[in-house]
Amino acid sequence: GKGGFVRSSWPEVTELIAAAHVHTIKEYGPDRVVGFSPIPAMSMVSYAAGTRFLSMIGGTVLSFYDWYADLPIASPQVYGDQTDVPESGDWWNASYLVIWGTNLPITRTPDAHFMTEARYRGQKVVVVSPDFSDHTKFADDWLAAAPGTDGALAMAMGHVVLTEFFRDRQVLYFTEYVKTYTDLPFLVTLEEHGDAVRPGKFLTADELGDAGEGAAHKPVLLDARTGEPVAPNGTLGFRYTESGQGRWNLDLGDVDPVLTLYGRHEDARPVDLPRFDTGETEGGTVVRRGVPVARVGGRLVTTVFDLLMAQYAVPRDGLPGEWPDGYGDAAHPYTPAWQEEVTSVPAAAAARVAREFARNAELSRGRSMICMGGGTNHWYHSDQIYRAFFTLTMLCGCQGVNGGGWAHYVGQEKVRPLTGWQQAAFALDWQRPTRHMTGTSFFYLHTDQWRYETFGPGEMSGPLSRGLFRGRTFADCVAQASRLGWTPSHPGFDRNPLDIADEAAAAGRPVAEHVVDELKAGRLKFACEDPDAPQNWPRVMTIWRANVLGSSGKGMEYFMRHLLGTDDAVRAEESPPGLRPAEVAWRDEAPRGKLDLLTTIDFRMTSSCTYADVVLPAATWYEKHDLSSTDMHPFVHSFNPAIAPPWESRTDFDAFRLIAEEFSRLAAGRLGTRTDVVPVPLMHDSADETAQPGGRVLDWKAGECEPVPGVSMPRLVTIERDYAAVAEKMAALGPLVETLGTSTKGVSLVPSEAVAYLRETNGVVRGGVADGRPSLALDLHMAEAILALSGTTNGHVAMQGWRDLEKRTGVALADLGEERAGERISFSDTVVQPRPVFASPEWSGIESGGRRYSPFTVNVERKKPWHTLTGRMHFFLDHDWIHEYGEALPTYRPPLTYARHYSGELGLRDEGRPEVTVRYLTPHSKWSIHSEYQDNLHMLRLFRGGPVIWMSPADAATIDVRDNDWIEAYNRNGVVACRAVVTHRMPRGTVFMYHAMDRHLMTPKSEISGWHGGSDNSLTRLVVKPTHLIGGYGQFSYGFNYYGPTGSQRDEVAVIRRRSQEVRF
Repeated sequence: GKGGFVRSSWPEVTELIAAAHVHTIKEYGPDRVVGFSPIPAMSMVSYAAGTRFLSMIGGTVLSFYDWYADLPIASPQVYGDQTDVPESGDWWNASYLVIWGTNLPITRTPDAHFMTEARYRGQKVVVVSPDFSDHTKFADDWLAAAPGTDGALAMAMGHVVLTEFFRDRQVLYFTEYVKTYTDLPFLVTLEEHGDAVRPGKFLTADELGDAGEGAAHKPVLLDARTGEPVAPNGTLGFRYTESGQGRWNLDLGDVDPVLTLYGRHEDARPVDLPRFDTGETEGGTVVRRGVPVARVGGRLVTTVFDLLMAQYAVPRDGLPGEWPDGYGDAAHPYTPAWQEEVTSVPAAAAARVAREFARNAELSRGRSMICMGGGTNHWYHSDQIYRAFFTLTMLCGCQGVNGGGWAHYVGQEKVRPLTGWQQAAFALDWQRPTRHMTGTSFFYLHTDQWRYETFGPGEMSGPLSRGLFRGRTFADCVAQASRLGWTPSHPGFDRNPLDIADEAAAAGRPVAEHVVDELKAGRLKFACEDPDAPQNWPRVMTIWRANVLGSSGKGMEYFMRHLLGTDDAVRAEESPPGLRPAEVAWRDEAPRGKLDLLTTIDFRMTSSCTYADVVLPAATWYEKHDLSSTDMHPFVHSFNPAIAPPWESRTDFDAFRLIAEEFSRLAAGRLGTRTDVVPVPLMHDSADETAQPGGRVLDWKAGECEPVPGVSMPRLVTIERDYAAVAEKMAALGPLVETLGTSTKGVSLVPSEAVAYLRETNGVVRGGVADGRPSLALDLHMAEAILALSGTTNGHVAMQGWRDLEKRTGVALADLGEERAGERISFSDTVVQPRPVFASPEWSGIESGGRRYSPFTVNVERKKPWHTLTGRMHFFLDHDWIHEYGEALPTYRPPLTYARHYSGELGLRDEGRPEVTVRYLTPHSKWSIHSEYQDNLHMLRLFRGGPVIWMSPADAATIDVRDNDWIEAYNRNGVVACRAVVTHRMPRGTVFMYHAMDRHLMTPKSEISGWHGGSDNSLTRLVVKPTHLIGGYGQFSYGFNYYGPTGSQRDEVAVIRRRSQEVRF
């Protein structure tokens, strides 16, 4: 960020970059080499070029979907699936559409016609949004909920649905749906809590005397025919066991699940549940309801459905507890009147929309849909907002139905040819696994944002908590989750992993034994336990296809201060001694500048480029061969160069090829062949999901259990790395594709036919370590491999996958792929025109017969289980840390009360200078795609010429601001100087600053900081949610971009004041 650049040449610069990589690997370890690139679906080959190189050398690949806060973390929690949503063409099939947290005409402009056209065939559209915007004008009803209160509205709608469609009358379609496809009939144990009870864990078969394999992961329900407990097909205990072969399905046979104990119970007990809209802390207070109970196997139990009825405050005669008198009772959550006081949405409107949503689903058999996105997903408690949404779609039988269910749209997240892309991108054809790392945890630790906390996870713990977070910080939670194997942690240990392997070899011991003994003795530690120690810093970082410092860098000023060591505008004080970590080392002097080398590859001079040590010019999508796909449509299509890359620019593929070649040359005499030790978290869609039954937290460091790799701590995998052969291996498809095969979402196969095709199409390598292997020397070759190895683009591979899945499930599936079994999509096919993909077990929808893609149709129509503990969609989550947060059931959690937490650091309170404190939101803009196009001269001329903050006339009048005045917004995290847009569109108390406008564009010097006035992320800071770190238990297991803490930023508040209108740049 200081001074100018020096022109160099590709040979000189690649030698510099390669030398930094070699030195870092030798001195500190390969895991100190880090790469960040997002959204592979937009250019799969370009993404894979960099991650393939990093994977080959043992570098750390950062996730992006969770870091962006675009990951709907509730999806893995509820469905066991990262994100699977309808294509936009399926909006046409919906007869009731709620647009909630996304703005289809603005952020999905090319697809919005499906929504507008469907209105002409009778579709009703409801928009929930705090402001009047482009989508609002299409609404039949506009519910203007206050920012961050969407969960309260959804909970009240759930109250209406449960009252009118489950209690007052039973809809057969709804009842059969939830009994078959959700966890509502399953039994939950109840724990004594004073003179009441509280929810415990799922009751499992092993607790009833079943000693068979998988019994600890077989939740049970009651059979209405016999009154006896049954472990039905389809639960996790059937997925990975020999005895479960053919029984991992949702076929209930003769079993009729008991949905509720009400009416057949002998007793009822008061149950204590959390509510978070009251209380002096974020942890809320207790509300007492009542549930019917029974004793099964000596344990007091009720059903998930009965707990849900209590949670949603739906009274039933004879049950103890405190209940609302009706919809108009505002004292009890979650009535329509209660939500009106929280959201400002009229109670009658909330009840009517809920009734219409459910009634439409009843008549149409599930064709009610909710479109959602960043507006509801970028909050700290977004998982609770989304679970309240999911409750509506699941109760009304909408999931797995064309025209129904959830429809979450952020980014371009869907890589349709998933299997082939994974093989190429992460070098799984040569070595396994890759060092994947959660982006949020990485940046939280290494930008030192953890040093500035004003509260800890104990503040968030629910009123029924057991004190698991007492006296601990969010950084402590990251450290514990890492050592228990829940979440990845890279850099891994506080020593070079290559040296650790050498130590074990010198001692003549297996590496895993050596590491465990060193950890137990305290001689070896996880790097995350001392992230500010110089040996634990990330040293080399490469950014490509991304603009971290101008777009996604939540807590930007902390990046500047600690990761880069440059000028910053951080105003916060470091945490006082009482709020510092117990398990993470605190160093009195925080590092200022950790990276030795930052390289950015881009075709624009972005903020990331201006702060980089090396900038490499990149080709655009008009100058390279690549592949693209999206969740919005069912096609895979290609990029093709209209011209060669101009001047000295190169494609990402060529840039990394050159770096790899120079790296291999330098590594030959300096690194040679070394053994690397990789700590691997307990993985989703693998038997690792059964490692920690019941989600019970047992910490080996506290002496609660033994440290056993792959059970109570990460797996420890050794990989031999021939550093001199990196370039050769990158340019060829490795042998593991044939020896170990491919595995995607638990479906495994050996694609021999596809490899033979690639030998013929791409040619083979002659000589060297890759002799006889299919070539990946060109970007075209890699694109061809991605297509050939994926079931969505190769009918033969799809059929192999369907047959593998048939064996495990015992249900017919292969017919879904038969119509296109003999087809294969080649790259040349995509050049002719975009090609529709095939139905494949890589995804959960059925596209056979020309159907529009809708998720979970395979699950519903073929009774294939969801990838969860029960094999069904979950209302109830029973991991210890989720219980600790009071979130076992859907609930409403308000936005974080930063105005209270930051009260001592929030305002300057200069005499005579009026200020206003507001909720600070950073939505996506209509006039840019992230930071792309925001500096387009035409658009700048049309609107103010630089960064702006939108605010209401009422807030503007409070601080004597007129439209287009210069203002400054600030909080403890930083400062923004920009112009004000004063508009009646905005509600009082809320401002917008559209995200990702680079800070070198019309950004004057701030009066407060003295530096150029920052970007939208200068006012944000990361806070990690511990429940996003859990693992080793069913759907709560790690997967890259599947599960991990989200980089939320919507809860922030800022102070705004008018500044001098004489600005300096």
